[in-house]
Amino acid sequence: MPKAVDASAPGKLFLIGEYAVLDGAPALLTAVDRRVHVRVARAPSGRWSLTAPNLGLDRLDLGPHASRRPAFARDVEARLGVFDAVREDFLNTADIEPTPVHITIDSADFARDGHKLGLGSSAAVAAALYAALAHYAGVPLTRRTLATAAIRAHRHAQDGAGSGGDVASAVYGGLISYTRDAEPTPLAWPADLAAFAVVTGTGASTPDLVGRVRAYASAHPRAYNDDIGRLAELAATAPRRLADTNDFLALADAYFAALCTLDTHAKAGIVSAQHHALADLVADAGGVFKTSGAGGGDVGLVFVARGPNEQAVRRALIEAGAEIVDLMFGAAGVRIDSADIGDSRQVR
Repeated sequence: MPKAVDASAPGKLFLIGEYAVLDGAPALLTAVDRRVHVRVARAPSGRWSLTAPNLGLDRLDLGPHASRRPAFARDVEARLGVFDAVREDFLNTADIEPTPVHITIDSADFARDGHKLGLGSSAAVAAALYAALAHYAGVPLTRRTLATAAIRAHRHAQDGAGSGGDVASAVYGGLISYTRDAEPTPLAWPADLAAFAVVTGTGASTPDLVGRVRAYASAHPRAYNDDIGRLAELAATAPRRLADTNDFLALADAYFAALCTLDTHAKAGIVSAQHHALADLVADAGGVFKTSGAGGGDVGLVFVARGPNEQAVRRALIEAGAEIVDLMFGAAGVRIDSADIGDSRQVR
């Protein structure tokens, strides 16, 4: 058993397919080069403990047994949701009681000026933590079994909600087409399509936004089915439309318009006044803007053909005071680094 294991997993951006993916439509996602870092290290004290600076936790004492931990105040319990879900799922699946460890979770890359960017930090934590615990305990995992387990745990932490696309993106990396609970299909990024993220607010609660859309579905099922059906039809065409940049730009524009319609009917808050302003600004400069993921205050996406239009869009955003987030698309998926022997590898 190693003295310590380091693991990391990337964030994600939904490009096409958000909301429709919850009802079985495919989604297009890319991993981005903001990574959660997890370390699992032997605990000489004989007690489990957790440090997670972004959650305000410093060497939180979890007790001597992996399968049981002390009860904490309500605010601390709320911060332990994903951690507990992964810990419990791993112990139940592996059927082992590992020696006590100290776990460190660093998700600083997923925030800007104290606000979350909406890049899927909890999904990346689920993927990296599950991989690190398994590697430390000597439990073999393929990329597929890791994705299945981490999606299951992450969904449990979200009370059964979530498509699993964000976790799949964290595990597999790259650009993928993902359908709920199916193995994703890797795709190639078109050479003449540029895309980048822009800050659109101060963060949003994905469960709240999805909950409002679900409430609309319950209250107005026929209208909801029409709205989600239009999104699903568009999402299904995404992989083939990547082959032609102009065709993909038209798809992104149509998908955002359909999301706006869903949001108007659901009164969910997916699309804000700032989103509409950015969409007009980007369109005038020759590109396409759309929300990403749940929407709300998280980052938005800009698509544009490489060349003069890309420069024009960037200038227009800078002149308007919009913040462009420096992200690399297509980042590598979960990675394991065994700190005591110095090797770095991908989960197979």
